[in-house]
Amino acid sequence: MLRPPRPAITDTAPEADAVRFERYRRMAPADKVLRVVELTQGAGLLALAGLRARHPGADEPELLLRLAVLRLGAELVERAYGACSRSRA
Repeated sequence: MLRPPRPAITDTAPEADAVRFERYRRMAPADKVLRVVELTQGAGLLALAGLRARHPGADEPELLLRLAVLRLGAELVERAYGACSRSRA
């Protein structure tokens, strides 16, 4: 059986990883997609919290623009949003 690569540093026992990956293997595709969506949303909320802490005076549109820069890179955000991104990010 193909095993996922182990990170160099982990606090998870190999046996626990084996159980986790077996559960993932048995999940229905729709459940896997839902899990990915939930994890992505959680990561976005954590990133926004970090941006709020680093930029306490920023309004919501600015925070979302900064999040876009984190996710997509400044060059793509500049191409998509133009001057708006230069003045806020």
